[in-house]
Amino acid sequence: MIGDAQVSGARQSKACEVIGISAKTIQRWSQPGNVRDSRLDANHEPSNKLTALERQRILKIANEPAYADLPPNKIVPKLADKGIYIASESSFYRVLKAEKQLNHRQKSKPTRQTKKPDNLAATAPNQIYSWNITYLPTLVKGIFLYLYLVMDIYSRKIVGWQVYEEESSTLAADLMTDICRREGITRNQVTLHSDNGSPMKGATMLATLQQLGVIPSFSRPSVSNDNPYSESLFRTLKYRPEYPEQPFADLHAARNWVQGFVDWYNHEHLHSSINFVTPGQRHMGEDKRILAKRQRVYKQAKQKKPNRWSGEIRNWEPIRIVHLNPEKQKTEIVENEAA
Repeated sequence: MIGDAQVSGARQSKACEVIGISAKTIQRWSQPGNVRDSRLDANHEPSNKLTALERQRILKIANEPAYADLPPNKIVPKLADKGIYIASESSFYRVLKAEKQLNHRQKSKPTRQTKKPDNLAATAPNQIYSWNITYLPTLVKGIFLYLYLVMDIYSRKIVGWQVYEEESSTLAADLMTDICRREGITRNQVTLHSDNGSPMKGATMLATLQQLGVIPSFSRPSVSNDNPYSESLFRTLKYRPEYPEQPFADLHAARNWVQGFVDWYNHEHLHSSINFVTPGQRHMGEDKRILAKRQRVYKQAKQKKPNRWSGEIRNWEPIRIVHLNPEKQKTEIVENEAA
């Protein structure tokens, strides 16, 4: 066909493009004695390919009781210690994979793959709560009190807290019931995020949340970054100048101190992550008015002495949305709450 096209005046390279082969292939086929398409007879198997008998021997060794729970990178050295070489580690891996035996080979349970919690976003108070429990030391070494603390991640307000002498799903459920009553929470209004501790996932707590219509959300096991707001709040609490240098004498002393901290945090602390308003002001919706006033003050100051301003005035816009466990591609990230 290509020869006929050339006789009719076509170029060999153009005729080869139409058929879908290269000009060099045609030239090779045109050599004397080459009457077949050698591509169909090409042998791509490596010369050192394992034989069927060698593959069976690998499978037999890998499934013997002494090696059944070991990966190839341990089987091969053990065989070498006995003066035996069958194949390389990569060959063992390749044969086991082809036979669908390259899985968890030990008796212990394989590592469980955990899914990152869903990205949650709050645009108003009483949409997403975060809670956790932290230890408070006592005068008796090894004996602790337990601070239960629930915060609204949108406003950063501590909406509920209590200090108890034990960790208990029942006590946590009582605290959450009291918070929902005081905040007027309706069904399916709030998502409550926590870690995987027993009080958080206890039967009493989960049943109470279902009764209240609160949606539970949990961190991955041993991943504190999934619950950053509570972790940062505990750091703020324990690094306050007023935090006692000595352990708490009793339950009453601990509750008194925590009550003072909560009052300061909710109503005096200008929180950097919400543009330096207090959590209580933001929870009540007063932050918009306060920030708008600051905006006017700055604009007036710039109008009076514009030469003192090299650019725009400070951004006093309220924070519109707060994310919990945002996706990596999001530009908005959870800020450090320790400020």
